[in-house]
Amino acid sequence: MRVYCLSIALTIAGLPVGGHAQWLNYRDSTAPRTPDGKANLSAPAPRIHGKPDLSGIWEVEGSPRKQLEPFLLPGGINGLGEDDPNLYFINFFYDFGFGKEPFRPEAAALFQKQMGSGAKPATLCPPPSLPVSDILPAPFKIIQLPRTTLFLYEGDTTFRQIFTDGRKLPEDPQPSWLGYSVGKWEGDWFVIETVGFNDKGPLDAMGHFHSEAMRLTERIRRRDFGHMEMELTVDDPKTYTQPVTDHVNFRLLPDTELMESFCSEGEQDLAHMRGQ
Repeated sequence: MRVYCLSIALTIAGLPVGGHAQWLNYRDSTAPRTPDGKANLSAPAPRIHGKPDLSGIWEVEGSPRKQLEPFLLPGGINGLGEDDPNLYFINFFYDFGFGKEPFRPEAAALFQKQMGSGAKPATLCPPPSLPVSDILPAPFKIIQLPRTTLFLYEGDTTFRQIFTDGRKLPEDPQPSWLGYSVGKWEGDWFVIETVGFNDKGPLDAMGHFHSEAMRLTERIRRRDFGHMEMELTVDDPKTYTQPVTDHVNFRLLPDTELMESFCSEGEQDLAHMRGQ
């Protein structure tokens, strides 16, 4: 299982493995500073129109190395990018334990077949999907506007639009990779509801799947200038017996910018992978 998980993780992630996003000699003039000139990540969260301003470049916080050991390459090497990943990126159902996911019986049988197939993936650079894109160990930018909030993911230079203009979710959406999203504020929490997914994107690097009936809820709160938390809830009654919620934390990447990144550029690993 350990080797299989790693190969699936590499397949799904399509991560850039270079340095952090960077814009040389850039300094954000709006960021609060400590006496030594560094961004003060503990300063109060900025606010706009009375609500926390989520704008900034964020990256999910990695899990402790001790917990990640079963998923690392021999010798404790991280094969998933420069930064250590979050456990929920590897396995969205980590809290349940492997093999104890709340699958419906037919879905459990299909997952076991998938795990034991040993088949080579069709591509190492699949289209982006959710909730994987939120918790990749790679940066993304939030731009908070009056009627729309934008998510710009560095991975494969992907974007999402979360509409806050009062529109309702579509009743019969054309299935898509990232779905259709609307957002609203509940106190200091920004709540995003997304529907209209296809059934092709995984929930995590291990390859847990979902149906077109999945509904994703993202609850986001910026605790202070440099820290943000998110509750991710997957509700898919066709595949799982109960909604499942994961809690993840993010850190701000100040004084930097996103880089163009495409997984398919220069990808040569698939031809050397084992499997049929």
